[in-house]
Amino acid sequence: MTVLQTSTGERLAGLRQWQREAFEEYFRRDPRDFLAVATPGAGKTTFALTLASELLARHAVRSITIVCPTEHLKKQWAEAAARFGIAIDPDFKNGQGALGRRYTGAAVTYAQVAAHPMLHRNRTEARRTLVIFDEVHHAGDALSWGEAVREAFDPAARRLALTGTPFRSDVNPIPFVDYVQDAEGVRRCSWDYNYGYAPALGDGVVRPVLFMAYSGEMRWRTKAGDELAARLGEPLTQDALAQAWKAALDPKGDWIKKVLTAADRRLTEVRNATPDAGGLVIATDHEAARAYARILRKITGQGATVVLSDDPTASKKISRFAESEERWMVAVRMVSEGVDVPRLMVGVYATSTSTALFFAQAVGRFVRSRRRGEVASVFLPSVPTLLELAGEMERERDHALDRPLKEGEEFDPEGRELDEARKKRDTPDAGEELPFETMEASAEFDRVLYDGSEFGGGTPDSPEEEDFLGLPGLLEPEQVAQLLRKRKADQRSGERKPPAGGEPDGGPPEHERVAALRKELQGLVGAWHHRTGRPHGMIHNELRRACGGPPIAQASPDQITERIAKIRAWATGGS
Repeated sequence: MTVLQTSTGERLAGLRQWQREAFEEYFRRDPRDFLAVATPGAGKTTFALTLASELLARHAVRSITIVCPTEHLKKQWAEAAARFGIAIDPDFKNGQGALGRRYTGAAVTYAQVAAHPMLHRNRTEARRTLVIFDEVHHAGDALSWGEAVREAFDPAARRLALTGTPFRSDVNPIPFVDYVQDAEGVRRCSWDYNYGYAPALGDGVVRPVLFMAYSGEMRWRTKAGDELAARLGEPLTQDALAQAWKAALDPKGDWIKKVLTAADRRLTEVRNATPDAGGLVIATDHEAARAYARILRKITGQGATVVLSDDPTASKKISRFAESEERWMVAVRMVSEGVDVPRLMVGVYATSTSTALFFAQAVGRFVRSRRRGEVASVFLPSVPTLLELAGEMERERDHALDRPLKEGEEFDPEGRELDEARKKRDTPDAGEELPFETMEASAEFDRVLYDGSEFGGGTPDSPEEEDFLGLPGLLEPEQVAQLLRKRKADQRSGERKPPAGGEPDGGPPEHERVAALRKELQGLVGAWHHRTGRPHGMIHNELRRACGGPPIAQASPDQITERIAKIRAWATGGS
């Protein structure tokens, strides 16, 4: 066992302020269990290994076990530990028994622990052990997993739990995490140190994120031969939204091609300031991932690294991409937590997974900052759930037990929703194949979301879209906000000017007037959502009940104008 012989002061010298504060809080209390919550990209690994090396130096522990969600993360932890002089075996197998003499500990997966909890319990009992739980929320992925983790590591001398997302969609308790009852009787997870996205952004530890949302017209034919159409970005029934969303992601349609083209244009702008910046497309399954890589080759003239869950060389591919200057990597959705590539600055969210946990972890792949001024850009479908999650980047979440179920929500005791988000994706699930043939899937730039606010809107290749795609690749957070506000003001000013050589009455053509009214209404709905917390679709439905008329896609200019007046009246306290 080899540990670098350094003093506590030397260990703390290179830490960020939050890491030092968390370190000092730990040793002030000297606890057996400690939960550190830090936004993705903040440096949880460095904090944990600094803590581990200090505990080893003080002889508080003699062995370390690191529990990770994925095989790739085991290797990342072992490589990081080696820089601290701590030898971790990333290839430890359940059947091999004892560790080699040169190792201080092992990195294992939650699934590995669940398969043989008594083996890991015996290892934990044999030596005073520090157990580090990476992304500890995975320990509650199923009741059986939580029970196995608790059984295996109950004897540990110390337990350090780490997560960037201390919340789950189900009500499974996370082992070794305390839950405190609030005033409403709901038990919520209690952390020992918390460093959220907002303070991390202010400290320059993470990048600001621009969310580029794209809508568009979708048309498909069902197996029964019926032709249906819907506009992504407007209120739809759950079934229509699901089918329109899948049509948008269909590699045979134009939506994904145009969005990948726009994302690559954005990547080119970012690379003007950061030459090694890379992009990641998160796909739903292997077939789509390979198809997106072929599209990117046509767009860029270069191949893309494709990472598939059944590929034994996946970890090597990710590491090779991280050290290269290649433009694009395409991976199935389960890779979100298995990718630590700081040069990723542009992303395309090309999956239909919409849980808050998965979205936060996916966006976390792009926020790790290497120098001040870096800006991340994530392209996504204009889907209400995703837009709400994007608008709530700075909102702190926690894991609540005993919470009431939402209307239509089913109790999920085994965590199937989360398991769905992290499972391997070789092909679409049975019954999940497109129940239709995509006939049209056009893309239109819809809006930019930044810091909870919405900006822009337009059509493909419009000045508005080009303005956002061409934003400088190096900007401070306040500069991003300032530029976006200026563009919004310029846009409104331009809308007030009569068109040059316009219509005889000075008014715009009918279709332009409808588009402008729709955009204005969508902006007001977004603002009302942030004020009230109501979903966009619910607000549109309330407006229809109050004013009458069809859905916004079929509404006349006068009907849209009436809804605009109604929501403005709500905002000013009118009825």
